[in-house]
Amino acid sequence: MKAVGIVVEYNPFHNGHHYQAKQARQETDSDVVIAVMSTSFLQRGEPAIVSKWTRTQMALANGIDIVVELPYLYATQKAELFAEGAVSILHGMGVSALHFGSESGKITDFIKLVDTMNEQAPKLDPLIRLYMNQGFSYPKASSKAFSDLSLETQGLSLTEPNNILGFHYVKTIKEKYKSIQPETTLRIKAHYHEETISSDSIASATSIRKAIQEGATIENLKHVIPKETLVALNDYYSYYINFHTWDCYFPLLQYKIMTSTIEQLRLIYECEEGLEYRIKETIREAESFSDWMTKLKTKRYTWTRLQRLAVHILTNTSKETIANGLSTKLPYIQLLGLTKNGQAYLSASRKIRQTELLTKRAKATGIVAHLEEKATSVYIQPLQPKKRIEALRQEYQGPIILK
Repeated sequence: MKAVGIVVEYNPFHNGHHYQAKQARQETDSDVVIAVMSTSFLQRGEPAIVSKWTRTQMALANGIDIVVELPYLYATQKAELFAEGAVSILHGMGVSALHFGSESGKITDFIKLVDTMNEQAPKLDPLIRLYMNQGFSYPKASSKAFSDLSLETQGLSLTEPNNILGFHYVKTIKEKYKSIQPETTLRIKAHYHEETISSDSIASATSIRKAIQEGATIENLKHVIPKETLVALNDYYSYYINFHTWDCYFPLLQYKIMTSTIEQLRLIYECEEGLEYRIKETIREAESFSDWMTKLKTKRYTWTRLQRLAVHILTNTSKETIANGLSTKLPYIQLLGLTKNGQAYLSASRKIRQTELLTKRAKATGIVAHLEEKATSVYIQPLQPKKRIEALRQEYQGPIILK
């Protein structure tokens, strides 16, 4: 059986995701679609709006055959490390192809850009570092370096999130996993960060979350999300009386920062260049998470980078822990859910899969498992006590099987 891999967050699963899963299967002529999905906290430094288990259910009901975990170690990283982790997991699952959506829609554009970056590295890399030292983000620094050297970016805007991730997927594949064929399809209608919902059937996850946070009823979103997502969101809110947003965690974050010393904050992953002093100064006057972020934000650091730092403060994740985790080969892949078709693939691919696949959390050990346990423990804090216990138990109950 042939498998195609996709890298996802499903925050939440919407019609655009359904379209991509369908295109991934068709365009690569694959029997199985495997999604590697971020868990409790996401690449932009945000809590997932609902649990990984609810998002797994959404995926399995809408064309995904297997969902495996993109653990905290990789899920809360800059694009390069996020991509490297995701591709390594899909390689471990034995996929033949990796499919992603992009603003370009042409895989040759990404391949040519990666080749140019590699060929021109002696000239490009120093320029990129120079601009980053001046406070520009990596995408903007790269764009400026390309412009300075009059190099062609193949029409790819390196400030578009999906183009950035796509570039790093292709780069990782070409450098480490040449058995995987990269493919891309054009993102349709909604832009990744678009914040408004139109009458079209495709809307961005950002706009859907924004609408929910601003009080829109789930029923009003039924034209942009599958019915299974509609039901799952309603069920989650009815049971837990909450969706997960940064506002749920701000009191805990504020407490953590105010009771930490400068020296303790300095050890936290992504806390660089004296940022610990600014963190301590601004948290005292902040009335909400967004208010704190506005006070903390500078030209040098993107909002996303600072949100990721906030997540690492919450989970007390140190530079040393991340360095040790990234320098160690991934010990296992955690299975979150599968369909009958997915079960057939796991049986057929047993000999070609590169990494041990765990169905039980209790068997997970090492840094990857430790970080995931901490992230889950933090993620469930806004829940009522009895429901926190239930959510923690779910971690050890094995994968979801869609029959």
